[in-house]
Amino acid sequence: MKNKGILFLTQAAMIAALYVVLTVFINAFNLASGAIQVRISEALTILPFFTPAAVPGLWLGCLIANLVTGCAPYDVLFGSIATLLGALGTWKLSDWMKHNKASRFLAPIPPILANTLIIPFILAYVYGLPDGIPYLMLTVGAGEVLSCGVLGIVLLLALLPQAGRIFGNGASKGRAE
Repeated sequence: MKNKGILFLTQAAMIAALYVVLTVFINAFNLASGAIQVRISEALTILPFFTPAAVPGLWLGCLIANLVTGCAPYDVLFGSIATLLGALGTWKLSDWMKHNKASRFLAPIPPILANTLIIPFILAYVYGLPDGIPYLMLTVGAGEVLSCGVLGIVLLLALLPQAGRIFGNGASKGRAE
């Protein structure tokens, strides 16, 4: 039992660290924030498909990344909550998705929706961006489709064959067949 707790904490910490590193990297190209953002770290939001440790890992990683990249306090809070809600959605769907191979492609939907619905309001009200909420939903949504949808699915498909070895806890049961 003790080893499962250590595995959970280790996975969560590694996912958080990876999220921060990827966000800081892409921020150097000015793509991690703003009306048009392609945060490659958001591809990691498919990881709750494999392990529940990804949920706190993604939330903590987003929180730290937002702090490190100089986001406003409300952005740090609500942006991290958006990532948390997306990760929770993917994790909640993961048991259902394991029974249908085609449904794996739904793994990025919760983070895409959470960020598309929450981040535009942060951009408009916290940063005072003059663009309308519908426009910001379009731009943020497009970035999320690229990050979570395209890159996330590529990551999911790359991890499937080795999921059991990487994540333990029966991560590949019913998923990698």
